[in-house]
Amino acid sequence: MPTDPLAWDTRDRRVAYSCPGFDVVNESVRLPDGADAEFDYLSEPPSVCILPFTPDGDVVCIEEWRQAVSRINRGLPVGGVEPEDDDLEAAARRELAEETGHEADALEPLVTVEPANGIADSVLHFFVARGCRPTAEQRLDHNESIRVTELSLDELTDAVADGEIRDGRTVLALSYYRLFDEERSPDTSQ
Repeated sequence: MPTDPLAWDTRDRRVAYSCPGFDVVNESVRLPDGADAEFDYLSEPPSVCILPFTPDGDVVCIEEWRQAVSRINRGLPVGGVEPEDDDLEAAARRELAEETGHEADALEPLVTVEPANGIADSVLHFFVARGCRPTAEQRLDHNESIRVTELSLDELTDAVADGEIRDGRTVLALSYYRLFDEERSPDTSQ
């Protein structure tokens, strides 16, 4: 039985729908007032999002079609952690290479968040990548078509501020970096 008076007691759990990349989970729960209810949520593996800087200080961005919103999305490289990844940094390096063809000299953790914990168990790990250079061709998944672009940090910030970039992962990575990490980071222009 849960110890916190706000906690729900999960009685039963089943996968209601499964597809590549995520499951929809249905749980039978008992609420704090004793009532029984059903709760559905999206369940997916952890993901990584990379804020990649070139040696000149520009940000490597991607443009990709997003079917759910029926438009091209401009943002940062993001992808799921896969079983063969040794750790989160390995996943971030792999995703950066697959989606952009770039490799980083160094990666550092930025922040970890639960972006939508009212409807999903998603955990997103953000990294700052430095010294990113194109080293190979992209290795895209069968359902990905990605165009690689570069923006200055100010151009990226302006695109977020103007609402041109609406991708939540990109907005969060950039905002967190500009608010909390930029002063501590080494100069990206060298």
